Amino acid sequence: MTKLNRRQTMALMGAAAFTPMAPAVLRAQNASLPDTMIWSTYDVGSTGYVEATAIADAMIKQHGTRVRLLPSGSGVGRLMPMLQGQANTAWLANELYFATRGAFDFATPDWGPQDLRTICGRPASFGIVVTEESGIRTIADLRGKRFAYAAANPSVSIKVDTMISAGGLTRDDLEVIEFPSYGDTLRSLTQGLADAAGSALTSSALNELEASPRGLRWLSFDPNDAELWENMNKIAPLFSPFRETIGVGVTGKDPVDVVSYKYPMVTVKADANPDETYAFLKAVHEGFDAFKDAAPIMERWHIDLISSTPLDAPLHEGAVRYLQEIGKWSDGQQAWNQRTIAEINALREAWPGFVSAHSNLSEEEFAAAWDETRASITASL
Repeated sequence: MTKLNRRQTMALMGAAAFTPMAPAVLRAQNASLPDTMIWSTYDVGSTGYVEATAIADAMIKQHGTRVRLLPSGSGVGRLMPMLQGQANTAWLANELYFATRGAFDFATPDWGPQDLRTICGRPASFGIVVTEESGIRTIADLRGKRFAYAAANPSVSIKVDTMISAGGLTRDDLEVIEFPSYGDTLRSLTQGLADAAGSALTSSALNELEASPRGLRWLSFDPNDAELWENMNKIAPLFSPFRETIGVGVTGKDPVDVVSYKYPMVTVKADANPDETYAFLKAVHEGFDAFKDAAPIMERWHIDLISSTPLDAPLHEGAVRYLQEIGKWSDGQQAWNQRTIAEINALREAWPGFVSAHSNLSEEEFAAAWDETRASITASL
């Protein structure tokens, strides 16, 4: 991802004018959703876009609010409309973590840590898939094996690096092979070019591997291994245990314990109107029955799942207020939220001084220096 120039940004804003808007219907009494909402989402055809469409349709029918979806293929492209006040929400994945911490594409003087919050986030599963013929059964077995990484894909890389590090390995212990794209990493297993890769469990590219003589296996992450999960969250506090029953090579009779993160996360600026974020989460909660059958994944928009922590950014105060009212907000969630807000505030406070002191560095040196500073600040909290 790269930061958009002014011409690109204006083109992105103009795309909204060509996105169909659903007709308004009778507005429900006492609803406090805006009359019109624009949601910045993943590309048309993506899971995130399908989910946003289903929820938008429910809100249109139940509350009469107009919803326009603004799809984009990049994290920056999804963030810009919201940051510029052109979209109410951005439906994000791990680029939200990078943006709030000033990491990767956001580790530049023009970006830095962004003050963002979530309204909710749907749990998604991720694992390490290996070929059956490789004989790999555990993280330790990955040592010396060919691991497929996608070039310039930090969202996938941070998951893989965290998972192998929790098991005591680093990239230096693997034979890392880079491929141009995420899809190429998965196809490389079928082609015999690699032994392992990180993947969503529902990736269709794995169907061919499952049917091939090479076979397919998911590595297990024991939900009761306290040390493993403690190590994982020291690296990136984004993940939770998850027993997956849907996916390639996975069924309800043959589930697998993998890693859960949140995708998509409905994101707003920290200063968003609390009444509107409250109303948004309430509408999702109360409209669940209207959209839960739109696609198999929609069942995971149940309030118990979308309100769970951790997420890549703290929950917004309006969302917290709603969860408190319905008894879905615990002391543990409150502690996590306050700690994460404190982390983002500390990083944002340190950013201007850091930029002034390191303005003479190259892009690579600047990002590396900020990574060290960021780690030090986070560790001190």
